[in-house]
Amino acid sequence: MTYGILKRLTIVTAAAMSQGCVAQPGPTQARPGSASASVAAAKPDQAPPIVTDFSALARDNGAGIVNISTTGAKPQASMTPLWPPMGNGNNPLSSLFQQFSSEFGDTNGTPSQTLGSGFVIDPGGYILTDSKVVTGASRIRVTLRDGREFKAELVGNDPASGIALLKIPAKGLTTVVIGSASDAKAGQWVASIGSPYGLNDTVTAGIISNMARALPQDSYIPLIQTDLTEGSGDAGSPVFNLHGDVIGIETPVNAVVSNAEGLAFAIPIDEAMKVERQLQQFHKAQHGRLGIVIQDVSGPLAQSFGLTKPEGALVSSVEPRGPSARSGLRPGDVILKMNGVAITDSAQLPVLVADLKPGSTVRLAYWRANAVHDTAVVLGRLDEGASEATAMAQATAPDGLTVRGLTPDEQREVGAKGGVRVEKSVGPAAFAGIEPGDIILMVNNARVSNPDQFRQKVEKSGNAVALLVLRNGERMFVTLDIG
Repeated sequence: MTYGILKRLTIVTAAAMSQGCVAQPGPTQARPGSASASVAAAKPDQAPPIVTDFSALARDNGAGIVNISTTGAKPQASMTPLWPPMGNGNNPLSSLFQQFSSEFGDTNGTPSQTLGSGFVIDPGGYILTDSKVVTGASRIRVTLRDGREFKAELVGNDPASGIALLKIPAKGLTTVVIGSASDAKAGQWVASIGSPYGLNDTVTAGIISNMARALPQDSYIPLIQTDLTEGSGDAGSPVFNLHGDVIGIETPVNAVVSNAEGLAFAIPIDEAMKVERQLQQFHKAQHGRLGIVIQDVSGPLAQSFGLTKPEGALVSSVEPRGPSARSGLRPGDVILKMNGVAITDSAQLPVLVADLKPGSTVRLAYWRANAVHDTAVVLGRLDEGASEATAMAQATAPDGLTVRGLTPDEQREVGAKGGVRVEKSVGPAAFAGIEPGDIILMVNNARVSNPDQFRQKVEKSGNAVALLVLRNGERMFVTLDIG
């Protein structure tokens, strides 16, 4: 069997296990030729041999995986339509997919319905899944491997991290084994069990591509990138290492990235379980917020700021009247430490901050003007940041741009009168190269001074729009194709 075939290994189990959801004994002894046996045979400092059999992993963990279907009060624009799957209408699988489609209604004003996956973390009925699976749902239904169906209670949902916790009225359920992503490395084999397009017990294998892919528009947590096959209904599936331990939760990301074949992402289980504990205890999760936008410090940037090496988190934007602004931070500062912990990579900082409660005081050491400075910041709430952004007159449209008006201080800082700042760029805008933080000064040679004016001019421009963009003091025209 070739490497290419192994990467897309998919097994669909047709029959339900006779054990159903009865609590099972400890982990099954690894059998010769199984994934677990391959790992056991390798020395700790050696990579395991090429794996050719994932059946033991699927057998030992399949009973702990559930199918989740939800009904929403209204269509959810952020979710990819499930039916029909993308592809050729002549595909021989089309007739198979269509038999499932009647359950999910149409798109003409009927309640939205989506599919997802989840896994049992407690025999008493607690199930972990991805936040996007249940966001906006008015009814949640869970189907176990043995065919039993339950109406699920939403214990808590935390879109900021991408984690949701459900509970069903069942006892003695088989659980998965919660592991840790801390020891996982790029290049290692992983497997996932989920329900793409409602097809339960679908096993997919692949490798880890990157252990810390920062996608701030989707989660404050750096995600695990894999080359697992991912389809609608896979969100919330557990990602296993070869020992059969869960190390991540599959999560769909923004449309620009998810449309790229061979890219799939997972939330590290370590961070997910921190959120799960809050959801189980308080039915919600609280996260601290600094009120800044950060970026990596590259080699050239480190040199320009007088740093001896690339390190820390570079502040590119400070929220007016936010927690960091009140403590004196400003764009161009490089945060080197938080509460004595060195920030070697910018992706560390959001996780460290979000793990703290709002109202906590943190000490930041930062680099400015070739010297280290120190300040204290009282953290705000992460959800406050979202509400404040909404209050600042954001405007969103099919072109993929979310913009807001510039404050007087920002206008003075960039030396421009009017204009709008890009808060989010996805879809056509991202493909055109527009980035968060860019300032749009003109639409088709007409100046804009607020989001409403910007939106009106774009909507009257047809399929192609010329935008004058200001970035880092440089002005350039960008053509945005929204046809």
